[in-house]
Amino acid sequence: MAITLAEAKVGMADKVDQQIIDMFRRSSLLLDRMTFDNCISPGTGGSTLAYGYIQLKTPSTAAVRTINTEYTANEAKREKKSTNAIIMGGSFEVDRVLQNTSGAVDELAFQAEQKIKATANYFHNLVINGTSASSGAGYVTSTFDGLKKLLSGTSNEITSTVSLTSASELDSNCNAFLDELDGFLMALDGVPSMLLMNSKMLTRVRGCARRAGYYDRTKDDFGRYVETYNGIPLMDAGKYYNGSATTEVIADTAASASAAGTTDIYAVCLGLDGFHGISPTGTGVINNYMPDLSAPGAVKKGEVELVAGVALKNTLKAARLTGIAITPKTGSSGG
Repeated sequence: MAITLAEAKVGMADKVDQQIIDMFRRSSLLLDRMTFDNCISPGTGGSTLAYGYIQLKTPSTAAVRTINTEYTANEAKREKKSTNAIIMGGSFEVDRVLQNTSGAVDELAFQAEQKIKATANYFHNLVINGTSASSGAGYVTSTFDGLKKLLSGTSNEITSTVSLTSASELDSNCNAFLDELDGFLMALDGVPSMLLMNSKMLTRVRGCARRAGYYDRTKDDFGRYVETYNGIPLMDAGKYYNGSATTEVIADTAASASAAGTTDIYAVCLGLDGFHGISPTGTGVINNYMPDLSAPGAVKKGEVELVAGVALKNTLKAARLTGIAITPKTGSSGG
């Protein structure tokens, strides 16, 4: 069984639950469009949210043969994989006096929305940078592997050869970059559902796409502008705040005197046969716990929670274009 957040909302009778779902969808184009395989059930006494699957690593091939000869045997290659859904989110507290006197700005709604944005950004960070073998700032023990690790060393990790470090290079190298981008997209099995990048890279793609006539921008049901290159949605993966510092989810490598600063673009084909989310059975991918304002207690506590992970069923359903030069070498004027 599979579910999207829009479908999860339909199964909820509570208006607050529905609003929380919509806040998550509005905060993340990826969460809004991702399909979740909601089949995880820890069982009695279970303490993990593990998800096992078979990943297609190498597809089968076809050939021709002549009369009285045999085909050369060739098999598709699969690999057993496992990943985990994790529990992410947070709590916040609001004094009942502040809530009752908040006027036009509902303090509880404001704090809930900010917590949802933080959770969506945390999810984005793990989708790109997550690694089940590490812990510490930005990671959680036994979390899931993100696209950087899943694509590392695969044929779908492609190194860029085009430089876009200045306005003059954007003009001169625009067509070469779009040719490279189109070649990169051809490495995928199917048309990608979206391209993920940071804000700086998004300005470069937007500029090139506009020059070539392949840029478009439309409003979705949330009134949110969705930019596209040749019909493929472009998503700024955003910034992740870990409590002390804010960094781009898809970070740039620093420029030096000998090398330009670079960044990456990730392409994903969303679906249960490609890149998808995982979640517990039912509609429990998102939960919220809002306080009863009429109950005793001066300080009211609220919580929002996302229980999810990701899986890549087919290595040809995602790709990474890495090493795109976007920052001039140090000491360079940048044109």
